[in-house]
Amino acid sequence: MILKAWNVFAMRYATVKRRRIENFIVHDLHDAATHMDYYVWFITDGRETILVDTGFDQKAANERKRTLLRCPIDSLKEAGIPLQDINNTIITHAHYDHAGNIEKLKKTNFHIQEREMSYATGKDMRHAFCRHSYDPHNVCELIYANYEDRVAFHDGVYELRSGIQVHWVGGHTRGLQIVRVHTKRGWIVLASDAAHYLENLVNRSPFPIVSDTIDMLNAYELIERLAESQQHIIPGHDPLVMSSYLPAGPEHLEIVSLTDPIKKS
Repeated sequence: MILKAWNVFAMRYATVKRRRIENFIVHDLHDAATHMDYYVWFITDGRETILVDTGFDQKAANERKRTLLRCPIDSLKEAGIPLQDINNTIITHAHYDHAGNIEKLKKTNFHIQEREMSYATGKDMRHAFCRHSYDPHNVCELIYANYEDRVAFHDGVYELRSGIQVHWVGGHTRGLQIVRVHTKRGWIVLASDAAHYLENLVNRSPFPIVSDTIDMLNAYELIERLAESQQHIIPGHDPLVMSSYLPAGPEHLEIVSLTDPIKKS
């Protein structure tokens, strides 16, 4: 059977300055400052577009002191992707920076792990540490979508399309999932927050916001097995993504093609 090859893109929509102590459990106290970028991803074959995560809005940016560069959902329209044509959206997890703007996607079906929704609405949210990265408005929008029969709940691994596999990993949250996509350069993995930075994975130094450290460490191993190589792993917040892949689409939207890496001389 010949697998379908998809095109995969990342759009940078926000950024924030960070200290390395905020990004790595194992760190050097003398490490220099860095920053974190925020992305949404989309997968297309020219006829169908599948969105991966939905970003956050200006209200969330103001509250959390992030720099919003553009609305990731409105920017899809600017990139020539009508929102009514996005029938399926994968929510890797329900944190504010991955599950905002739900109300802008009136026609899409959302795909999420059932244990993620249970976590985001259950007793663990009584702990401030657990709920800090969730926005109850976003969670409620997913509940409203469910009442409209627009949420598909999954348990573990599933194939959304030929060449698009979604895997539960947990770790960062109870229900975090990653996306494996077959492309012209082989299998790539959208790691989302299973690896905020590639360095988290390479150095086995987890990101400090974590529900289960062992699940996060195990996720690194799974990602390495699923990806064609380390160069096929797309971390969730790493600024290196923007300098590692060729620009695509309107320049001001900061979209890169994850199927077209920049060849290093």
